[in-house]
Amino acid sequence: MDRGDDAPNPLLTKLALGALTCSSLVAAHRSWASGDPGALAFVALAYAALLLLLHFLRRFERAPPEGRGRAKAAVWALSTLLTAMFAARVGPLMPPPVGVAVWAMAATTAGGGFWALFLT
Repeated sequence: MDRGDDAPNPLLTKLALGALTCSSLVAAHRSWASGDPGALAFVALAYAALLLLLHFLRRFERAPPEGRGRAKAAVWALSTLLTAMFAARVGPLMPPPVGVAVWAMAATTAGGGFWALFLT
């Protein structure tokens, strides 16, 4: 449904945030029930970082081009944090050469994001 403007559909946005919240609550409950504080901290930090990322993405989109600096830096920092968190979680589960590849891809993604946001 193209409404002719660039405004996001508020219903879809609320549904997506609701699904993210429900999924995070289920993951947090499972981590709590299994007695794994590391997994619980991971879920809580990832959820908080995703919410902050969405907030700063909205600020970045709405700001005039000359006022996007701080939002752009926050978007890059939060996306890099999430990339590193997931690489740290997945890397140790893989055989060593694949774990190195996971970290190499994470570093390439962070570097590419920096290049795309700040150097072009």
